[in-house]
Amino acid sequence: MKKCPTLPDAALKIFPASYASARSQFIDAVQSLENRISIPLDDALSTEAAWLGPADAEHVLVLISGTHGVEGTVGAAIQADTLNRIAELPIVGNTALLFIFALNPHGFQHHRRCDGDGIDLNRNFVDFSKPLPQNPGYIELMDAIYLPENERAARFREYKNTHGNNAFEIAISGGQYTDPNGPFFGGTSPGHGNRAIEQIIAHYKLEGRHLAVVDIHSGLGPYGHGEIICDHLPGTAGFRDAMKWYGPATTAPAEGTSSSVQKEGLLDYRWHELMKERGSFVTLEFGTYSIESLFGTVLNDHRAWKSGKADEIFQSSENMREHFCPADPLWRELILVKGRQIIQLALKGLQS
Repeated sequence: MKKCPTLPDAALKIFPASYASARSQFIDAVQSLENRISIPLDDALSTEAAWLGPADAEHVLVLISGTHGVEGTVGAAIQADTLNRIAELPIVGNTALLFIFALNPHGFQHHRRCDGDGIDLNRNFVDFSKPLPQNPGYIELMDAIYLPENERAARFREYKNTHGNNAFEIAISGGQYTDPNGPFFGGTSPGHGNRAIEQIIAHYKLEGRHLAVVDIHSGLGPYGHGEIICDHLPGTAGFRDAMKWYGPATTAPAEGTSSSVQKEGLLDYRWHELMKERGSFVTLEFGTYSIESLFGTVLNDHRAWKSGKADEIFQSSENMREHFCPADPLWRELILVKGRQIIQLALKGLQS
């Protein structure tokens, strides 16, 4: 029997220990590129973008890290691995790569999913000139969010028994616009990452190009599995491209085949609007621990930060880091291998 190929131990060192080390690693890797921009949040934190390839490229692969800040460790590792392997990639002359690093730098630095205003960037892409979306399930459960774990679990079980598990997941994670201290808060105005995306789209003149966007996430789904999630509506060009490029393993929340439920205000929707019928956006979601662990870890994080107690915040930070980027070398190896596969498929899809 052939031995399963593995990556050298040195490859796993590409996973950064912190936002600061990830940013240094990224800047070192792209410093020779002329077309790069930095979008500061403050004196210490920024979103970075770098373009590799012809300025007038028709086809563009966009790799995004840190939409959910703490998940930036995984995204930064895949971006760094890709930059290290550029010579090996099937890139033709009319194709460019756009790297968007640390879309939510505050969350990346503090090991949180949300930004400094409590905004979950992946619920922030709504039309703020209109009435904000309503999530009655969250309002019903909101007071339970901050209860001790055993009391919270009892309330959640009661809600699941009454409304079903899918309704429960939408209530908690589908997006809410009423509780700034709570999880999955979409905000009341565009956050830093939302504004950064607009700057990047304009700076790189992305309108009208053929795009493959891969937004790298972690924390949801089976341990070590890389799920390709497509939130384009079934029947659209973007949906068809995703299924063609990435194959039958591609899942769709709208069809109930994904580990993710349908959500409000996703970053995806801004790219859908931009692409029209020229390209596809997918979320590459790397599974870690159970959905119960995900909700428990995230809810405890919001509870800890609301308390303001340094010891609780520190412990929550450690728990968030482990949930969203396990220290297990096997898990990290699986992530790099899957990342390489998806990038290969995206490039081939763009050029087909």
